[in-house]
Amino acid sequence: MSIKLITFDLDDTLWHTAPVIVSAEAILREWLADQAPKLGPVPVEHLFQIRQRLVDADPSLTHRISALRRRVLLHAMLEAGYAEGEATSLADKAFEVFLHARHQVEIFPEAQPALEILCQRYTLGVVTNGNADVRRLGLADFFTFALCAEDLGIGKPDPQPFLEAMRLGGAAAHESVHIGDHPSDDIAGAQKAGMKAIWYNPQGKPWAAEGKPDAEVASLAELPALLPQLA
Repeated sequence: MSIKLITFDLDDTLWHTAPVIVSAEAILREWLADQAPKLGPVPVEHLFQIRQRLVDADPSLTHRISALRRRVLLHAMLEAGYAEGEATSLADKAFEVFLHARHQVEIFPEAQPALEILCQRYTLGVVTNGNADVRRLGLADFFTFALCAEDLGIGKPDPQPFLEAMRLGGAAAHESVHIGDHPSDDIAGAQKAGMKAIWYNPQGKPWAAEGKPDAEVASLAELPALLPQLA
């Protein structure tokens, strides 16, 4: 049976994530210093403490990272002395500042050409634990669907996101392949759902987890030739 469905992780599979998040955090803090002066120079540790309190009170927020960031910002505003209405407005605006900056990614140069080829042959989908939106990035036309942990309320490596992807893609597990960089979230998670899993490993790191991926690529440009071999 041939492969029908290919799902992709986003962060660190289609672009480098860490530099973007560092930049987005810096832009957010500059905005807060200008627009929410009551906060003052808020230590990162203080925001982390708020985050930890919120997650302890509602563990589901672990996979709802946008909602969690909004709540952290709201609580920080309230604790700084802003009234609830103003605090809510500031938190919403601050989150949008962060989210816009978070989408200023540099997509790997080989990613779009690979997607252009693959979307002609397979159904493509996204399975991500992050809050990147392919519509904001001009990639939506390549994908039939995009699933994020925020919407599902559960994230990788739980098999549920992959099972939902197969349902949306109209493919059985043996007709489905997931591609991602994370040995647990992407490789083990997809394999638990019965899918094949390709490890994206551009740095040539040694495999250090249990089990092993079904295949490994150092570049997304390798995928069009590799995928038929997995059928």
